[in-house]
Amino acid sequence: MQYVPRDGPDQGEKIIMIQHGLSTTEMSSLINEWIFSERDRKILRRRYLDHITYECLSEEFGLSARQIKNIVYKSEKKLIQHI
Repeated sequence: MQYVPRDGPDQGEKIIMIQHGLSTTEMSSLINEWIFSERDRKILRRRYLDHITYECLSEEFGLSARQIKNIVYKSEKKLIQHI
């Protein structure tokens, strides 16, 4: 199963999951273990596992799309260290 986020194929989420051969279950476990903010965990689950766009996430969480992207980017850096 190949993961392709709705915002386009060049997104970091695709890189992490495909290059490292992670299943959705493994990705979920990494998020739960290494992302300490409940809000950030929810955002990452919705982005990685539910494939929700940054714009939809910004509406859902009351943040700007830029803030959502920053949360995802910073969290990706943390997750990559623990793969």
